[in-house]
Amino acid sequence: MSASLDRIVAELNPAQREAATAVNGPVAILAGAGTGKTTTITHRIACQVAGGSFRPSQILAVTFTEKAAGELKARLARLGVEGVEARTFHAAALSQLSRLWERHTGTPVGEILDSKAPLIASLANALPVPHKFIPRRDLATEIEWAKNRMVAPEGYVDELDATGHTPPIPANLMERVFAGYERRKRATGRLDFEDMLGLAVRLLDEHEAAASDIRDRFHAFTVDEYQDVNPLQQSLLDRWLAGRDELCVVGDDYQTIYGFTGATPEHLLTFQDRFPSARIVRLEESYRSTPEVLAVANRLTDRLGGFRKELRATRPSGPSPVSRALQNEPAEASFVVDEIRRLHDEERVAFEEMAVLYRINARSERFEEALAEAGIAFQVRDGAFLRRPGPRAVLARLRRGSA
Repeated sequence: MSASLDRIVAELNPAQREAATAVNGPVAILAGAGTGKTTTITHRIACQVAGGSFRPSQILAVTFTEKAAGELKARLARLGVEGVEARTFHAAALSQLSRLWERHTGTPVGEILDSKAPLIASLANALPVPHKFIPRRDLATEIEWAKNRMVAPEGYVDELDATGHTPPIPANLMERVFAGYERRKRATGRLDFEDMLGLAVRLLDEHEAAASDIRDRFHAFTVDEYQDVNPLQQSLLDRWLAGRDELCVVGDDYQTIYGFTGATPEHLLTFQDRFPSARIVRLEESYRSTPEVLAVANRLTDRLGGFRKELRATRPSGPSPVSRALQNEPAEASFVVDEIRRLHDEERVAFEEMAVLYRINARSERFEEALAEAGIAFQVRDGAFLRRPGPRAVLARLRRGSA
């Protein structure tokens, strides 16, 4: 190994080093929680560049959020690597469409919708009682689920039957909302985020010159959070690869959280079936949690199936966590509120010294309602409340009123 590669991997643990030095694909990195997956993939990309396998401009790193893309590029810069393209699937698709769609099709891409809510609102208002009062977000999420599974309105009910998926309103009504939304979107010449991916797939399928442009540009791909890739994203990734196997994916099937929008861990779980020569590397040394937390996690994950990972702690001991299985979300919120009251009344823990952690912003609303009903003051630290349709509408009216 050269001196530059030795320097890049010097502080990695053995499993991280194995993954980082596997500079040619296919590679699947199974990264348990807190095991340093971002460190590993940034060092792998740095090794790809330092060892001469690929130029930075030939590498596309796909992340789940723009924030993660920025963090990846910042870490690469600290390793002396500049010029790697790091984007989300949607940002990468939009970049390619903006550069190539009109050139090869002769038509503009169209305006991108910030939100589905404006087109859904009147359709939802026309629903019969009580379905007309369902949150517009739930209807938008259901449309995303279908489109991410590459299902059109006319195939929606059949997909429900095939998957056992439960819609937020009766299937015939949801099909009507979905079809109406698509008609309105086409009539106004607009696109949503799923359309961007679909158009990128179309561009590569129907215009060989555009496909060659992208494939000549990118020779190696890294995909983060691969357990949350949906069929539409995988379809685009397949077009980028075009039969090549210079692919590194990193993920943890235990951490799949976007199934409600069509994501599935099956792409990760079947990676070796699709790439029989793939190298599988497990990251199991956790730098985030205490031995007590990992002991509970390891017991729970025994029941999950998938790829077995036994997380090992690198941190000192701490208090033992409590694991509770509750019947549903209202029961969970009630339990959390009761526990907050107990800690405050019996153990004299101040409210401001407690935190309720949840995996995605959509989970906050149930806890907010329960805390408000209990008369317990709280703060939502990331401001997600103000991004909901209701508060956004109120803010818009207040701004118009003060103009």
